[in-house]
Amino acid sequence: MLKDILAQAWEAMLFNRRRTAITMIGMAWGIATVVLLMAYGKGFSTALETIFAEWGTNTIGFFPGRTTQQAGGDKAGVQVRLTLDDVDRVSAVLPEIVHITPAEYQSAPVQNDLHTYTWTIIGSRPPYADIIKLTPDQGRFFNGEEDQQRAHVCVLGSEAKTKLFSGGWTVGESIRINGVIFTVVGTVEPKMQEGNDDTNLTVYIPFNTMSDLKDTTYLDGVWIAYHGDYQKIEKTIRETLAAAHHFRPSDHEAVHIFNLRTQLHQFQILSIALQALLALLGAFTLGIAGVGLMNIMLVSVQQRTREIGVEKALGARRRHILIQFMAEALAITGVGGVAGIALSFLISVMVGRITFYSAIAKHAEAGDIRLIISPSSLIVATVILVITGLVSGMIPAIRAANLDPIEALRYE
Repeated sequence: MLKDILAQAWEAMLFNRRRTAITMIGMAWGIATVVLLMAYGKGFSTALETIFAEWGTNTIGFFPGRTTQQAGGDKAGVQVRLTLDDVDRVSAVLPEIVHITPAEYQSAPVQNDLHTYTWTIIGSRPPYADIIKLTPDQGRFFNGEEDQQRAHVCVLGSEAKTKLFSGGWTVGESIRINGVIFTVVGTVEPKMQEGNDDTNLTVYIPFNTMSDLKDTTYLDGVWIAYHGDYQKIEKTIRETLAAAHHFRPSDHEAVHIFNLRTQLHQFQILSIALQALLALLGAFTLGIAGVGLMNIMLVSVQQRTREIGVEKALGARRRHILIQFMAEALAITGVGGVAGIALSFLISVMVGRITFYSAIAKHAEAGDIRLIISPSSLIVATVILVITGLVSGMIPAIRAANLDPIEALRYE
């Protein structure tokens, strides 16, 4: 029976080829719009995650500030000073920590035989490269032994390498930082860099060696990489430091915590809202195509009124007529849907990369948007397509099934 119904639907579609083709094109365009809009939303979300992953998603940095609330006998306005003891305290209470390093920052003249610049110098332990996702380009990052021995070695950012050595091989070369000679042991690949940001002009040296350039008794910051609940970890850090330095845990100005996961979570909420909005817009577009399908099916019912009357006179029941016209509507929807999905894949390949973050940042092509057609997007689009086909075909099918056979046979 199903085979006969599908055969009738196919014959009806072939009988009005032009009308059927136009309707299928409308359905194809509608489903392609749904898929591509959802693909854009997914690509936008992936681009945001890529931008944050550039610096290590599970990364927290905390930096000294000044109290703004009175705590016990201590008045507000006290400067908080972090030391290496705080690094040990935080490490002791947080087994979730994977890497931890103190950090010192210093602006200093950097020069070789031909050039002199003033750049940011960062003194840290070797795990800093893993925490901040510094990928070696030439050579390597400094190691723990060099840090313990206060070795005068350094690693150059990508633009620092270019400016000092015109982008050539730099490992083994010597530079002077604030007049002190350092040997270059490596360079790192470029990071995403906005505007005048000097990220790629940074020079990295061992933390203990930094004491030759400045007093390292008090830390400029501490960076950690972790696994686990980012909110719990941030809360534990704040409570631990508050107990050690006598300020309220609620005083967020006493210690500034930079939590990449918190920011990513906020952007993810916006991204989900955007994807839902785009899916809704696509559904409305597909709905317009569904209205066209409904109109065509109503015309088909009117033109085939006498045929319906003959079928009922020969014993066809209401459900047979209903299924017949529903099958025709779903066949048009199905063929149009397959064509639309194929079209969406073709367009996504042709469009390729859509400029997003690279418009405002250097080395940020990985942060641009690509149309990502995920299995979940196809499932959602298919569900919307099926619902549209059912609704659009149901009304004409019900009208056809309810026709009075005597009146239908008299229809001219």
